[in-house]
Amino acid sequence: MPHPDMINLYVASPPESAGFYSELFDMEPVEASPGFALFAFASGMKLGLWARYAVAPTVIAPPGGSEVVIPVASNAHVDATWEDWSARGITILQAPTTMDFGRTFVASDPDGHRLRVYKLAESR
Repeated sequence: MPHPDMINLYVASPPESAGFYSELFDMEPVEASPGFALFAFASGMKLGLWARYAVAPTVIAPPGGSEVVIPVASNAHVDATWEDWSARGITILQAPTTMDFGRTFVASDPDGHRLRVYKLAESR
């Protein structure tokens, strides 16, 4: 049975978004053009940044209705990542907090896509 292995974000400028994500993840895209950029992670997941104006059928949903979710190793890593991203001037939508699933914070990329960093709570 097929399963998903890639997420596309529709962005205003793939080169500018690729610069943001290159700095955020400390890696370069494996593919980059004026209309598309692609990041491939060691986990096998891929993140595509596609020029919003070039997508067919036409994109009608605004950014921010979904999240790119990023796990980290500990609650301390959640807080340290928040401090790092805040210092870089990345827009923070939710400061670190403990929710029913674990410790988390939410940031936003330049197009308004949500980035959630989290550490799952230990099983009880």
